[in-house]
Amino acid sequence: MKARILIVEDERAIQLALSGLLRREGYEAEVASSGEEALEKLAAAPCDLVLTDLALGRGTSGMDVLKGAKKLRPETVVVMITAHGSEKIAVEAMKNGAEDYVPKPFDNDEIRLVVQRALERTRLQRENRLLLEQVQKQYGFENLIGSGPAMQRVFATLQKVAETDLTVLVRGESGTGKELVAQALHNLSPRRGRPFVAVNCAAISRELVESELFGHEKGAFTGADARRQGRFEAADGGSILLDEIGDMAPETQAKVLRVLQERSFERVGGSKPIDVDVRVIAATHRNLEQEVGKQRFREDLYYRLKVVTLELPPLRERPEDIPALSQRFLERVTTRLGLEKRQLGDAALARLVRHRWPGNVRELANVIEQAAVLAPAPVIEEADLKLGGEPGSADGAAHPDPAGLSFADAKRSAVERFERGYLLEALRRSGGNISRAAEAMGMVRQSLQQKIRELGLRDEDWTIEDHEKENT
Repeated sequence: MKARILIVEDERAIQLALSGLLRREGYEAEVASSGEEALEKLAAAPCDLVLTDLALGRGTSGMDVLKGAKKLRPETVVVMITAHGSEKIAVEAMKNGAEDYVPKPFDNDEIRLVVQRALERTRLQRENRLLLEQVQKQYGFENLIGSGPAMQRVFATLQKVAETDLTVLVRGESGTGKELVAQALHNLSPRRGRPFVAVNCAAISRELVESELFGHEKGAFTGADARRQGRFEAADGGSILLDEIGDMAPETQAKVLRVLQERSFERVGGSKPIDVDVRVIAATHRNLEQEVGKQRFREDLYYRLKVVTLELPPLRERPEDIPALSQRFLERVTTRLGLEKRQLGDAALARLVRHRWPGNVRELANVIEQAAVLAPAPVIEEADLKLGGEPGSADGAAHPDPAGLSFADAKRSAVERFERGYLLEALRRSGGNISRAAEAMGMVRQSLQQKIRELGLRDEDWTIEDHEKENT
């Protein structure tokens, strides 16, 4: 579509010259002989750019046109035409929202360039707004936006840092949406067309994590039958999310620190440095300050990561967002599964707001999806909600609710409790030696390590001192 330009000029000769020039350039040009006429035309229909003389004789001035245009059509670009020696007034006009100014006398090339530049900036701003809306819709970032101050701070910070290459540390409990924030950071950045690689540091065994991150050369270790590209190399030019970095082994932390400092690394078994251009986003549910104090996390890496910190609040601290989130998840699941339209009853919604949500936004999404599928009527009632505990409990967490658990869930929970107790006892008896504990249980060492990660166990869980304290 042609850009529509409104020319505001009280001299007939200049009107004709400007309108003829702009029409030849392919624009749709309309003229107004006074400020009052210009504002009337703006009120009646939008335009892409207003080109107005600063001095319009009697009545409404060019400055008034600028202020009126910004009030009527905030998205409209205004370029001022100023008389010789009016540069100070032109600067004031730009402070009031003018995009640019052209001093008299001007030539055709100057007008062409200023108009083209102003419309190009407008186009880019419009595309950025559309991109933001698309990213929010595609990656679910709207699920993290809330009316409370904590989420507003998160979004304001994200918008400021997305266009930069600053390292970002995203902190929050499990289920608060840390990976969604990382994905949004990437897709709102200039790297959006390059790879986004997410690595769950807690899900990779200590023996394999360096190979996963940095790759390996053929023959680097038993089973390394060919050269392999690592995650950092795969993310070159883009962004990498180091999720749950608080669970990363200290020796691997040192190598990640080197990548941050030198922007290079070596494959496992290799000696040639590989340069990499990658933005690092880290995420964790752990208190890294405490981990540093206990010497489980490198202090130098901690300060390298926390250039910018985004704190995601748990859902229990923003109950005002639960109705909007619930409606969003409900619309999403009914559309995805082709279900009839559903809505939450007042009692069900009140129950959701009272719940403590230990699993945060992820738990809420699961509860809504389950209710949407299983509820017998279009209106979801309180009895249709399968919640894991009672709201407002003294310890601030939800307790298991047998009535709300299926037989399979209850069985799974019991098995997990048994496994946890059995593993902890074996590890305590072995003095924390994983190899001896695995041998005593008839397990492979790697399998025991994987089970420890699945159950979220840490060294301090099986130390003899802690065990003695539990029994005193």
